[in-house]
Parts: sequence; structure tokens; C-alpha cells
Amino acid sequence: MLDRPLILGIETSCDDTACALIDGGGRVLASAVSSQMAVHQPYGGVVPEIASREHLANWPTVSREAFRRAGVEIGDVDGVAATRGPGLVGCLLVGLSLGRAMAFALARPFHAVHHLEGHLYSPFLDLEGRVAADVPDRFQGLVISGGHTSILDVDRGRVRSLVETRDDAMGEVFDKVGKRLGLSFPQGPKVDELAEQGDPGRFRFTVPTVKDELFFSYSGLKSQALREIETLEAAGVRWTAEAPADEIADQVLHRLERHHAETPITTLAVSGGVAANRLLRRELASWAEVQGVDLRLVPLIYSGDNAAMIAFAALLRQRLGLSDDPRTTVVESRIPFESATA
Repeated sequence: MLDRPLILGIETSCDDTACALIDGGGRVLASAVSSQMAVHQPYGGVVPEIASREHLANWPTVSREAFRRAGVEIGDVDGVAATRGPGLVGCLLVGLSLGRAMAFALARPFHAVHHLEGHLYSPFLDLEGRVAADVPDRFQGLVISGGHTSILDVDRGRVRSLVETRDDAMGEVFDKVGKRLGLSFPQGPKVDELAEQGDPGRFRFTVPTVKDELFFSYSGLKSQALREIETLEAAGVRWTAEAPADEIADQVLHRLERHHAETPITTLAVSGGVAANRLLRRELASWAEVQGVDLRLVPLIYSGDNAAMIAFAALLRQRLGLSDDPRTTVVESRIPFESATA
């Protein structure tokens, strides 16, 4: 017996084709993801046109697998959700068009979900497919990914951005430094792995601060790391990629410390692809314990792009009686977070 409503989630904002089904308790019945890593690897990064075509080719297999694992059929679905942005427009169009068409054909509620809204609630999903943890009426979220680093305030479903990235996002620094070192795509996880083997005290970079302003800025850190690589190479030293992992964690903790002093954090939900970074997870856990903050770290399997998080955000919206018109919803490559309401 299904715990209603059954929500179908679709995620195609970048290079992962994802389909998931969750029930009314937030249980992840199935989550299938098709990676395009091998297709984009020769180019050193994601090629938007190729990614869009791959979504079209991968969707039938991914969706069939998700429905098979969940043991349900398309007619059982009570609501359909798809990512509307931010992301690569061509990629978003594939998923959103699929979601709109299915919701319209089935006469089911449709939810056009902000990609970061999905990440924001993902720490409350259960890794073993059990009922999702209760989402507090009030909490703060730290979303850290390849394109975004944000501190967000959630108050009874209303999302307000408190701190954003002024220039380069955290994940971009990992990727750019890894690419400069000649690491293969995706570079970020490889830098993380190498950093675990390095000497954390060997290189110390400056953590940027601006008086009376609280924002993330990683362009200076990226420049410092790239200059250090050039200096080492000129000296004939073999670079082993210890940094910038430590300084990235330092900046996150510095911003959280300042923010916590001004506005005490009770519950902090941490999500996004870079939330899989091992050093960062350790440092955040230690900081939260000292500060008495209830830390919710996203399960590793849901840290990257996935459709379970999109379906869960839609479930929260549907509980509030919210939905979108599948006939008029459009994709947006950039969307203010204030437009996200769960």
C-alpha cells in the first residue's frame, strides 16, 4: 500500500539524467541517475549541446529503471516535479518538457522546482529509504556546489538568501585547480582525494574578509593556488595538490562563525556536491559540536545532482497546496532564490 502522494521527480539541470519516485512520507522508493562523465571527459568539462542530446537519449532507460525499482507505474503518480533552473538551458528544457507533458497528460499537479531548493532539503532524506526526517519550521541551509555557495534562511517554507557567492563558487575552484594540474574530468573529487594525502600546513593562503560584509569569495583563493602551482613548476617541484582544500574549509567556517554570532543558528542543513568533501564534512561536524548546532549533513548519495531531492521539495510544496501551471512554466538559467517556495 503506497503512502500517498507518490511524487515523480526529474532532474536534468546539467550533465546527469535523473529520475526518482518518493512517497508521501518522503521515502525514496527509487532514485536512478545516468552519468555523462565518459562523454564529456575528452573535453575536460561539460559541453551543453552534447549534454542536452544525452538527456534525450538516456531518459527512457533511466525512467524505466526508476519505475521498475519502485514497483509502480506512471498512472500511480500523484504529482510530477522537474527542475526549472538554474542550470544549462538546453538541459533544463529536456527535463521540464518531460515533466510538463506528463503532468498535463495525467492531469496531476506539476511542480517546477528551483534546483537549489532541491539541494536545500536533501539533508532530510534518509539514506536507507526510510521516512524522511521532519523538516523544522525554521532552519538555515548551507548549499555548496560547483556553481553556488549560499547560506539560506527557511521560515515555514519561505526561503530567503542571507549570504551568496560574490564571484567564483567553491566547486569551481576545485575544478579549475584540478584542470590546471592536468587531472581528468571531473577534477573536483580528485583534488579532494589528493588533498587527503597532503600536508595541511605546507601552503597557507589568505582567507578574504571585508568589514561589515558577509559573502563568499573564492576567486582570490583560486588565483593564489594557480600562482603557487606556477612557482612550484618553475622550481622543478612536482605538485601534489594539497590545497586549496584547507583554505576553502577555513572560509566556510569563518563565514558561519560570523553569521552565527550575529544570528544564532539552531539547525544547519548542509548540501550540494561540494558537501561530499571529506575535510569540509569533518570541520563542519567539529564546529557544530562546539557551537551546539544541530547539523544535518546531506547523505553522500544525495549530495550530487539527483531527482530524489527534486521530488522531495515538490512533496513539501504539495503539502502546502502549491503547484505550477504545466502549460506556462518556462526554464530559467538564473533564478533568485527568493522565488523558491516550499
